[in-house]
Amino acid sequence: MTLTPDQIIVFVAWGISVNATVVFTWVVMALLTVASMLITHNLRPDVPPSRWRTTLEVIVLGIQGQIHEITRRPARQLLYFSGTLFLFIATSNLLMVVPGFQPPTASLSTTTALALSVLVAVPLFGIGSRGVVGYLKTYLEPSFVMLPFNVISEFSRGISLAIRLYGNIMSGGVIAAILLSVAPFFFPVIMDVLGLLTGLIQAYIFAILATVYISSATAATKPAQPEEETQ
Repeated sequence: MTLTPDQIIVFVAWGISVNATVVFTWVVMALLTVASMLITHNLRPDVPPSRWRTTLEVIVLGIQGQIHEITRRPARQLLYFSGTLFLFIATSNLLMVVPGFQPPTASLSTTTALALSVLVAVPLFGIGSRGVVGYLKTYLEPSFVMLPFNVISEFSRGISLAIRLYGNIMSGGVIAAILLSVAPFFFPVIMDVLGLLTGLIQAYIFAILATVYISSATAATKPAQPEEETQ
């Protein structure tokens, strides 16, 4: 039984073994890139939107709405980052119903890379919003004694993100393989449906947690002043 796509060697080039994780990651990235280019290549106000464009707009507006619910302020750059995370993870998980496809999110190396991208994004967004000194001061809040605990908390977030996503996707594949050997015609259908639902939920949770972490790092240090009422 194959527990992770890292164990599947697809081809060897110049003495370097390329496993299924790398290959299917390329497949997902290529699919998302080509699909976005085809959908958005003819964006003009005089051209009626197609079904695919409408679907894409609904997805983007939905992600934007979720980000606004968390941050309560305009965050277009955060939309790019969190939206990319959601689309990549969701597409990887949804394609697991395709025969022969191994979701790269079932590999600990992929989920670790995604978690590391969040760990890097949090200080970058924080420094961009607060400045270097202002962001570093957050590690001393509410007291300098909390510095080691805040640093540990920062890294534990990334570890929990990686393990949560990997564990859910990998365990779903293992359970499906076991049920396939027990009842090859009935249980796989149910597991595919549950796998699609779980994949979407995991993509949503990962993107939302990344948004929460970044929003916390970029939050204003002082409460915003209430807007003046218009006369």
